Amino acid sequence: MMVFPLPLLTFVMAAVAGALVWRIDFGLTVARNLFAAFFAIVACGALLVGLRFGYGVEQLIPLQRALPLFGGPLLYLGFAVLATPSLQTQRLIALHLGIAVAAAALPNTLLGWAGLDSVIALSYSVYAAAIFWLWRKGQNNLVRARLEMVGALHRAMLWAAGFLVAMVLIDTAIAISFALQRSDKAVQLISFGSIGLIGLMLLAIITAASFGAARKPQPAALDLEDDMATLEQAAAVFLTSTQLYLDPALSIDRLAKRMHVPMRNLSAAINQTKAMNVSQYVNGFRLAHAARLLRDTDQSVTDIAAQSGFLSRSNFYREFQRSYTQSPAAYRLGGEG
Repeated sequence: MMVFPLPLLTFVMAAVAGALVWRIDFGLTVARNLFAAFFAIVACGALLVGLRFGYGVEQLIPLQRALPLFGGPLLYLGFAVLATPSLQTQRLIALHLGIAVAAAALPNTLLGWAGLDSVIALSYSVYAAAIFWLWRKGQNNLVRARLEMVGALHRAMLWAAGFLVAMVLIDTAIAISFALQRSDKAVQLISFGSIGLIGLMLLAIITAASFGAARKPQPAALDLEDDMATLEQAAAVFLTSTQLYLDPALSIDRLAKRMHVPMRNLSAAINQTKAMNVSQYVNGFRLAHAARLLRDTDQSVTDIAAQSGFLSRSNFYREFQRSYTQSPAAYRLGGEG
């Protein structure tokens, strides 16, 4: 059986999907890079399978066997970085890709090929569960994604988890066939698996194309009261998750750019739903942070003011007095009561 055309088609479609993903603004460049890297792994894996079983090229078998270890981490990380504060992003990526690199190095030392099959199946299973767990946290957890893409990304998580589960089943069946010395059956399963991958890559292409065609919301889209409330809630979740309010240089322009929404829409949403301007809104998060420090630490009021994002001690005292109807020192002594 000539199995190369099917893996070759998978290679082409995965490459196309990766190219489309590369053009999408998810809200973070690193998320785009991770998703594109995932499709590159799928494309390279399909090509190496075709070379091995279609033309008997066996020199690259170690690479072909190790590549799947990176598929799960890359797919998971693409979503995870959109729900992770910026300070933790590099550590998160280093941790998961570091584990994949370590696992890929094991076959030549501790594991045989059968052991590697088990590690790959475990990797797919763990990351399918991890993606599903992210999905369960809801759309508001994707605080660093473009606002208009959050819904589509949330739905894509289920497809991604399903893809990894399908890969567990396919790879396990192929590994069992090889273990039973049924090479002919394994080749058939590779062909059937390639057909399934082609279908999934086609779906990925359609989804990526729809992402790329997504238009940013127009100002008129925020005329409805529900839209205003949704945007304000998104701002609250974003500020809470990233603690961007601790930056004393934070401006409405910078906040709007980080949220990937028009500045005037963000300002209007906060003004209409909270009856305050953006500066007052951000100060509310700063004051809540300062109040926690006053209750829970022995730091000086001056240090707490600086750590909470206030440029001057006098401004902190004035804003705290206005919000809590008492001075920071009195609040520390008496608490909220």
